[in-house]
Amino acid sequence: MSERRSTQGRRPRSEAAVTGSGRDPFGGTDAGLTKRRGLAVGILVVVALLAASSGIVESGAGRDRSPVLAERSVTVVSDEGVPRAVSVSRSLFDSATEAVVVPAGAATADIQRGEEIAERGRLPMFAVDDAGAAAVADELERLGVRRVIGLGGATPDLGVPVENEDAADDGSSAVPSAAAAQNPMALVLDDDRAAVATAESAGVAVVPVPVADPRANGASVAALKSDVGAPVLAFGTEFGTRQEVEERIALARSVPELSGGGQIVFPGRRIVALYGSPGVPALGPLGAQGIEASIKRARHAARKYDKVSDAPVVPAFEIIATVASADPGFRGQYTNVVDPKRLRPWVDAARAAGVYVTLDLQPGRMDFLTQAKMYRDLLLEPHVGLALDPEWRLKPDQQHLTQIGAVEPAEVNRTSDWLAGLVRDNHLPQKAFVLHQFDAAMLGDRSKLDVSHPELATVVHADGHGIPSVKMQTWRRIVNGLPPNVWLGWKNFYTEDTPMFSPARTLRVRPEPWFISYQ
Repeated sequence: MSERRSTQGRRPRSEAAVTGSGRDPFGGTDAGLTKRRGLAVGILVVVALLAASSGIVESGAGRDRSPVLAERSVTVVSDEGVPRAVSVSRSLFDSATEAVVVPAGAATADIQRGEEIAERGRLPMFAVDDAGAAAVADELERLGVRRVIGLGGATPDLGVPVENEDAADDGSSAVPSAAAAQNPMALVLDDDRAAVATAESAGVAVVPVPVADPRANGASVAALKSDVGAPVLAFGTEFGTRQEVEERIALARSVPELSGGGQIVFPGRRIVALYGSPGVPALGPLGAQGIEASIKRARHAARKYDKVSDAPVVPAFEIIATVASADPGFRGQYTNVVDPKRLRPWVDAARAAGVYVTLDLQPGRMDFLTQAKMYRDLLLEPHVGLALDPEWRLKPDQQHLTQIGAVEPAEVNRTSDWLAGLVRDNHLPQKAFVLHQFDAAMLGDRSKLDVSHPELATVVHADGHGIPSVKMQTWRRIVNGLPPNVWLGWKNFYTEDTPMFSPARTLRVRPEPWFISYQ
């Protein structure tokens, strides 16, 4: 049974608190509805090199030659069909008498031991499986490796003796390449620990990132800002073209950072938000106290995730900026619009406290884009994103609590186009663009949603509530047929979930939710 037809999924109408006439165009949240819910890169290809001062400088990087770098150059190093660590070694080492090898999928302790040996001996390190064995064997031959230090079990035949010893010979030597001697920064995906270890062993400045984007987190942005003249090597096709990497580096060095650091929303942070509208406790926990107390409460909710989240946790407000109304409300559209001036103190205080903000729209018979534009000045803030709530998007003859709203993908796309343009034209960091959903029909044919805007992190936020089995039924319905390039959100209800999921239980949900709100 879906939440739409059950008492777990739809609050009885008698519980919908509706007050006020809504005649004031910015009538605040005095006219509101009590909300109820029911869910919502190892392969490496061709070396391209750009020297900012002199245009394109082609390199013959490959088995026998590392890139020739120029100051401020950006190079994407990508060799088709070989492990990323091999590409790193080809670029940054001329020779080595020893190397460290672990089987792909080795235990964490073996990988850590391999990293320690590689660092101490300044040696390349490779994680080997059957598919990549030939490329690793070729690289060992090119380097002149005479002995392999093997950890973590058997590896495929590499043509070099493998010894299960955890120390390098005193006479071992490795020679970094001319490219390494030019002190580049190496962008490497942090989940490829062999590639990271190899780059570090070559003595270059390594910038590990969780996704193939130099803006991924505060550490990567700080590294790129610290030495604007250093050449940059990006290892892997996942980083895109040389031009794309160059543009993102320029943004990393100039665009404001998000709450928690970096300039792209996920996976550099996990957002934990209080939901509601200031001054109206019935709409959610955000409205139950003032600004400073809300900041403290949001931080408390976020801290509960620190021990169970593998990503940094950022507290947030999800502020209902336009509130669905059972009365005709603003311009007879069954919505009430909170004056942006009333929200400004909350947005400013959130920024000072490192709290992210999303503005949630419940538009009634208005369209989402018209309402979004009313909050343009607030959306120009680097830490403010946008949430669309189709449950409260009515057709011209509908009323709240009589019908459940829905929106066509074309209207969502018009809104995302405008928001992406706002980010792009005003040199802002990426914004969260949240689409609430609990019923399959609420977003129409989701395959028609445009989720291609790099300026936006699109989130489909599942809002089911009730007992765990009902919540998970909604979750599976929302996840099924999810568009690509979409992150997932999850809502926990203090009074309507029985029992409410703990932070640990919430993060055991699969696929993993990245935007978690509390109502």
